[in-house]
Amino acid sequence: MPELDPRLDPQIGALLGLLSAPGSKGMHEGTPTEARRMFRTLTVDLRDPAAVPEVAAVEELTVPGGDGELPARLYRPRAGSDPLPTALFFHGGGWVVGDLDTHDLTCRTLALECDAVVVSLDYRLAPEHPFPAAVDDALAATRWAAEHLAELGGNEVLAVAGDSAGGNLAAVTAQVLRDEGIALGGQLLLYPGVDMLAELPSRTENAEGYFLDLPTMTWFALHYLGDHRDPADPRLSPLRGDVTGVAPAVVVVAQFDPLRDEGTAYAAALAGAGVPVLVEEFDGLIHGFVDMGRHSAAAQSAVERTCALFRSVLHPETDGA
Repeated sequence: MPELDPRLDPQIGALLGLLSAPGSKGMHEGTPTEARRMFRTLTVDLRDPAAVPEVAAVEELTVPGGDGELPARLYRPRAGSDPLPTALFFHGGGWVVGDLDTHDLTCRTLALECDAVVVSLDYRLAPEHPFPAAVDDALAATRWAAEHLAELGGNEVLAVAGDSAGGNLAAVTAQVLRDEGIALGGQLLLYPGVDMLAELPSRTENAEGYFLDLPTMTWFALHYLGDHRDPADPRLSPLRGDVTGVAPAVVVVAQFDPLRDEGTAYAAALAGAGVPVLVEEFDGLIHGFVDMGRHSAAAQSAVERTCALFRSVLHPETDGA
């Protein structure tokens, strides 16, 4: 394990020490199946069930994808008939790993803290389903949600959200649906990957030792790209797309994340195009911190701040951020 920056949150440092125990290997050193199993172990098997927050209702459902029906999971934060915003959530995992269960805690937290109905999508994964399968699924599910808001949240606000690769899908969805005339009320981009061709300092500074590393990022990208040979395509690299008129955004990045600088660059592009954007960089934290609150008080504080920001976008009439 390389020497870590002393500014790293000590509790995150202790977690990284556990993850880099002798004999452990990176996701990029195995098969996609092995990587999925490893990711579920980290996010599901090691989770204390007592730490999972209760929501009013969790419903399993199917929604349209780009090539048939897909599993999804709906979270209602509270009982009652008051109309609420709806947020489509796309999980992270490099478009290769992750599922409804790995991001169950994140979706419960967003539903409760943002007072919104959250619909988590189990989109198709690479390499079995390379680009543009995940994009097609995200778009189809969000179009479906736009037509079913009365049954989902009950009010007219529809947003998209995602972490890492899911943040990429959320940003792409916001751009494409703007062109289709579907108005989104917000987008939450949690340490998103928005430029496959990025050559930015954070990719060098945080290339190794901080959970997400460059070899794994490359492995993810190659699986996702498949035969597509244009990584500058805005559906892959939304930073290279037109962001004029997209939904108001919350962009969250972490100091010790290789994706940090492209996230802040995307926030700057949004602001430059006149899009309302709230951007926050959390010092001392790493990629994936939204699922690390049980290990780090700093990560938990960052999750609370992130939810407050997104709640202010979803509920502008009660802006308390």
